[in-house]
This record gives sequence, C-alpha cells and structure tokens, in this order.
Amino acid sequence: MSRFLVERDGETRVRLSEGMELTKGQSVLAVLGLAVLFAVPDITRLTSLSFQAVHRGILFGLAAVGLNLLLRHTELVSFGHAAFFGVGAYGAAVLASHFDVSSGLLLLFGGVLASTVTAVLIGYFVAGYLDIYFALLTLAFNQVLYAFVLQSGYFNYSDGLSVRPDGLNPPTLFGLQWTSSGYDLILYYFTVVVLVVSLLAMWKLVNSPFGRALDAIGQDRTRARFVGIPVEKYVWIAFAISGVYGGLAGGLFALLQLHVSPDPTLYAFVSGEILFMAILGGFGTLVGPVIGGVVLVYLLIQAPFYVEYYNALTGLVLIAVVLFLPEGILGSIPKIGTGLARRRRDPGLLREDLTTLGTSLRRGANRAVTTVRIIVFGVN
Repeated sequence: MSRFLVERDGETRVRLSEGMELTKGQSVLAVLGLAVLFAVPDITRLTSLSFQAVHRGILFGLAAVGLNLLLRHTELVSFGHAAFFGVGAYGAAVLASHFDVSSGLLLLFGGVLASTVTAVLIGYFVAGYLDIYFALLTLAFNQVLYAFVLQSGYFNYSDGLSVRPDGLNPPTLFGLQWTSSGYDLILYYFTVVVLVVSLLAMWKLVNSPFGRALDAIGQDRTRARFVGIPVEKYVWIAFAISGVYGGLAGGLFALLQLHVSPDPTLYAFVSGEILFMAILGGFGTLVGPVIGGVVLVYLLIQAPFYVEYYNALTGLVLIAVVLFLPEGILGSIPKIGTGLARRRRDPGLLREDLTTLGTSLRRGANRAVTTVRIIVFGVN
C-alpha cells in the first residue's frame, strides 16, 4: 500500500492525513464536489443560475458550518450567530473606510480578528447556560450589537460602510488590482479554497479528543463533568471557534458585496437563516450546512424573480424539507437511496406509503380543524 492508501476494516481507504481517511465512495464524491465548486463560474455562465447567489450561499454556508459545531456536538442552539458574521463584515469595512486599508487579505484578517475577540467575550458569559437560556442570551447579545451599529455614526447608521478603500475600486487581492469581473472570479476561487481548508480543519477538530469531549458534553453534561471534562471551558472554546468561522464568512461577504450595512449582516433574522441552513442541509453531516446555505440563499435571492409570493414559496420548501427530510438534504440521501432500493425489490411498499401519507394528511387536517375551532369558539 502507498502512503495515501490504507487497508481498514477490509476495504481500501484514501488517507488525506493522520486520522483523516475516506472510503472510495467518499473520495469519488469529494472529487466530484470539488469539480462542481470550481466549475460554478462556467456552469452559471452557460445556464440561468446566478453566480452571485451561489457565492453568497457558500459564504453563509461557511458560517453555518461554524454554528453546526455547537448544534451537532454540544446540542446548543444559538440564535445570535449573525453577531460574528456581522462583526467580521464590519471589521473589514471599518479598515477599508476609516483606515484606507487596500489589501483584501488584511481586511479579511481584521474581520476574523474582530469576530474572534467578540466570540471569546460573548462565550465567556454564555458557556455555562443550557437550552433556551443559552439561545436567548446569544440572541440578546446579537441584538445589542445590531442596535449599537444601527445607532452609531462611526458605522454610518443604517446606510453602512463601503469596502472600497479609495471610494471607487475594490480592494486588491494578492497585491493586484483586478477588473470587476476578474475580482469576482478570483475572490470566488479564493472562497472555495478557504471553504475546503475550513471543512478539513473542522473534520480534524470533531474527530479529535476535543471533538469527542464535545460529544460527551452534548449527551450529558453531568456525566462529562464526572469523568473530568471541564465543560464550561470546552463549550467556551467551541463557541469561539464557531465565531471564527462566522467572522471568516462575514469578512469574505464584505469583500464580495463591497458594502456592509446592519440588516443583511447583523439582524436577528440572519441568525435564524444561518441556523436553518445547518438544519436544512443536514446538521448531522460536515458538508450539509454548506448545501443548506446555497439552497436557502438561492431561494431567498432568486425566488422573487419567478413568483410573486416568493416568501410563501420559500416557506413551503422549508416545510417540505422538515416534514419529509427530517435529517436535512444531505443527511437524508442515504435513507432515500435505501428506501428506493427496497421499493424496487418490493413494489407493494408503495401502496403502504400512500396509505401512510393519506393517514398523516387526515390527522393533520383534523388537528388543524380542532385548532381553528378552539381559536374561534374557545375550549368547551
């Protein structure tokens, strides 16, 4: 066997590094995924797909990957993750607008640094809380930051800040000043590289002893303390790491949009969207939040061009995913494949599916009628 191929459990695996191994099937999917990511500019040029929407979706998906560290492993739900996304974006915008920093990489570094400091500070106060208290505290901190930025002249109130250091051109990337189309293309490829490195780092993290300790904390904090895990400290560190991912996504968002304002970055609904991206794509998977980010952002941006009631369309799609794909898009694929294979072998299962679906719809209709009756006439 070569250094990149190892034998494990009777099958050959591809080893990326120590402790990071892929089956042949996973390797094929990883290569296909990378090929699709790098081909997105060509795919969108040849189709009606929006390159800008896909790029934004990847960035929000990266923020959702950070949130998923809390959601999947510590079982904590954050309603305030837009705080780190927004601080990362504003960190880059402040350097560009107030300090005339022209290097895109320096702007990104400034945004990540600002979000990391913010996550460390907020994490110190929320790490010891559970369930709804943790969720509401993160939401409260998010809203404090939103109100502060919205009412501060330094951040130009609701109008926001430009990310054009000279007031006209975008920042330089890798020391070069690019044309508008060249800038978007180079920034996209840089985003893909950052995404891949971030996913590999997260994979390494969750499969480390630290990641297993987070799993133990999520399962039972009391038992985790009993075996010697410093629960609050580990949750604090995980919270700070998730903030780094949010800041990285926010800084890249600022470089993409070239303008940062409070509502698209710090508003509470943005936190809800990031949370739903993780659930939509499959929070039990590593790549699922990125898939969820692309799907949800694309719906939010593109649906208004196709239907008048685009919010209803988005809502219906999300309801369908929750009802029929409870483990998310990516997380449900294995079960869907197994179910289809069983139904090919036994077509009679389709009749059972239709019967079950009809029963569920009748029960849902009865519950709805009962709820309406109680609202109109009260409880008898």
